[in-house]
Amino acid sequence: MNKIFIVTFVAISVLFSFDLCAQQNNQGGRDNRNAMREAFEAKRNAFITAEMGLTPEEAAAFIPLCDELRWKKFEVGHECRMHSRGIETKKSPTAEEYSKVIDICTEVAIKEAQLEKEYYEKFKKILSPEKLYKYREAELKFARQIMQEGGPRGEGHRREQNKNNNK
Repeated sequence: MNKIFIVTFVAISVLFSFDLCAQQNNQGGRDNRNAMREAFEAKRNAFITAEMGLTPEEAAAFIPLCDELRWKKFEVGHECRMHSRGIETKKSPTAEEYSKVIDICTEVAIKEAQLEKEYYEKFKKILSPEKLYKYREAELKFARQIMQEGGPRGEGHRREQNKNNNK
């Protein structure tokens, strides 16, 4: 129980420090987006660490690998996102263009699954099967929670932006 408290306390402290940096860098632009992304990642990692009941040692070994996997999946997904945006901007895409995007995104999904398999082999060397299962559950739970809050920036951010846009 004490280890969970310590891990949670450290994770929350990191989250608040990122939040403070984001507020100080609230000059707009890339710095603010990077600070917001880092704060979001810290929040997700703190949530996952607490949900899984990781020891500090496990968290120190597991979380960087987790972040690495997410980054690689993000990079792999770039081509699918790029082509999907491209087809959305076209006035009347052809069947061939739709097929191309579907094929690209299917290949991306396969590459992401291969990455997951590769990283789960690495995760198995660090964590028990029970904690790996809890990881999958924690990721899904966090995603549901974020969706209910209105996305990574939260509902409050959207309300504030809408208020500013309506002026």
